[in-house]
Amino acid sequence: MASTRSVASFSPCTRILKPPSSSTPSFFSPQFSQKFLSRALSSKGVSLIGVNPKRFSPKVKMSMAETAKSVNKKVEVFETDELAVPLADYVADLSAKFIKERGNFTVALSGGSLIHHLRKLVEPPHVDTIEWSRWHVLWVDERVVPKTHEDSNYKLAYDGFLSKVPIPPGNVYAINDALSAEGAADDYETCVRHLVKNNVIAVSSASGFPKFDLILLGMGPDGHVASLFPGHPLIHERNKWVAFIKDSPKPPPERITFTFPVINSSAYTAIVSTGAGKADAVHSALIDSDNPDKLPVALVSPEVELKWFLDKGAASKM
Repeated sequence: MASTRSVASFSPCTRILKPPSSSTPSFFSPQFSQKFLSRALSSKGVSLIGVNPKRFSPKVKMSMAETAKSVNKKVEVFETDELAVPLADYVADLSAKFIKERGNFTVALSGGSLIHHLRKLVEPPHVDTIEWSRWHVLWVDERVVPKTHEDSNYKLAYDGFLSKVPIPPGNVYAINDALSAEGAADDYETCVRHLVKNNVIAVSSASGFPKFDLILLGMGPDGHVASLFPGHPLIHERNKWVAFIKDSPKPPPERITFTFPVINSSAYTAIVSTGAGKADAVHSALIDSDNPDKLPVALVSPEVELKWFLDKGAASKM
């Protein structure tokens, strides 16, 4: 369904631009040991729901010390090559739910391997049944590079996902990559505010910040989410909707990112993490949750549900 898309000017949001096509890498495989996961999560007050040999759906009971909100927190572990199917089902179900309730579906993407794990959305049955015309797509964070650059989260999403589904070009909101990091952040916040004003994005009655229907996050081995890194002052930003960073510990150094008040005002958030290199951060967030020096990923707390999609490598230290 790929088609050529041109830039359309619609102030104050920068619209979709088609970069040169590039291939998206494929990833992992194998199996998972249930015994140790069950034991570890049970010790943290977790009940396992609907367990079958390849899939878990535990609910994690969170204390008031961990979050002021009553968040339904779930963890699911899959074979790596099977994770994309339940993730697609999850996204498709939420899409149908919010389109029925609100008339549209607002989703914010991150980069990395997340886009590869969304691959089943562009295959039957979902590619034919989702109401793509009702989708509005933004980015949780973006690298301040041209949209044709290999480091661009937009390019990654376009090549692996957006070019394969009929989302209207005017419903995809990329950053203005002609601006500085600070200018791009201010411009993107203006864009989000415009979408809130026009009732495209809902507003959280609890926080007053924009309330996305779904935020899809990856996680770095250091436990960072979006472009919010351990020990960085941006973790504590409480007023801005979109912030900029010029000293990212992971290249490229200049980025823009949603802040935690925006991330945590979303209705639903899914964290997708695969590979043994993420195991320490997963353990810290889910098992060592009493540690006061929390990683950024452990601070994610949406208003309705937080769901982790893990493979056996990422869950190996649970």
